[in-house]
Amino acid sequence: MVLGLSIILAGFVISVLSLGFATDVWARLAIVLAGIAVSLFGIIGILNPAYLKDAIWKK
Repeated sequence: MVLGLSIILAGFVISVLSLGFATDVWARLAIVLAGIAVSLFGIIGILNPAYLKDAIWKK
């Protein structure tokens, strides 16, 4: 679960740091979209299965 949260935070940091990485609008957009993709991977790929493993309806 900590891994998923850290990946989500890393995606947020990637998106925020796009302001310092590039001056072109399209480059910033590409970096922000990459950050969003990383965050979604953390949410859907890692965090959600961790919660589903201990779901209340599976007890």
